[in-house]
Amino acid sequence: MSDPMSDPISNPMSDPMSDDNQTVLPASFIALFVEPGRHKPSATRDHMQTRHEFCEDLASMLTEQAQTKLWELGVTEHDVLERMLRGLRAGEPVVNPGEAVWVVTRLAELLDWPALP
Repeated sequence: MSDPMSDPISNPMSDPMSDDNQTVLPASFIALFVEPGRHKPSATRDHMQTRHEFCEDLASMLTEQAQTKLWELGVTEHDVLERMLRGLRAGEPVVNPGEAVWVVTRLAELLDWPALP
């Protein structure tokens, strides 16, 4: 008789195809954790996944603010993205410099705006 804890129906946590195991981290995000001259990330998958979820959520939350700034200030999309990047780098940062660039690039994707060069 098989162990019921290894059965995906009895124990969804044992399912290798569960949502937790299916999260795909973008190569552009993994690259933030690969040191020059190396091929593998310096961080664990769990750490990268946690940081990715945070950065993805941050980019999503900034979409409304970015659209509002575009309208309020009457500036270009490029200007709004630059301001967002400066804001992410200012004060007590919640993301590191590489993550800040990734968040703003993702923000541009979400808004269908050209990314910063």
